[in-house]
Amino acid sequence: MRHPVLFGYQLLTGLSDASTGALLIVAPELTLRMMRIHAPAAASPYLSFIGAFVLSVGLACLYGAWLVYCGSQISKLQTVWLLTAITRSAVAIFVVSAVIAATLDFGWLGVAAFDGAFTLIQAIGLRKGWLTDAAR
Repeated sequence: MRHPVLFGYQLLTGLSDASTGALLIVAPELTLRMMRIHAPAAASPYLSFIGAFVLSVGLACLYGAWLVYCGSQISKLQTVWLLTAITRSAVAIFVVSAVIAATLDFGWLGVAAFDGAFTLIQAIGLRKGWLTDAAR
């Protein structure tokens, strides 16, 4: 592993999303309480369904950590970054729109901020060739 910062970033994003997704699947009400956000009780089955998608993003990021650790092909990590950034940006845009429309409360903006920040990091990194530079 030649790039501990990149490895740490992948672990941070992967573990945070994978754990949140897994918790949303098995205990959606508890997970939302821990995140200090609210959803109607009737939404629990849908939150578990969403948890599966959050878990998949986390697993993709953990795969990215594995790629960094093994020094594997950088093009695979670029694909992970592109696809997870697309997913995260869609989530951030949806959440902000829903808060503006008053269908989600303001507490959800933390989700948008988290996903938006990682989207920006990855979009800038892809644009500036950070991963290509890391491969050298």
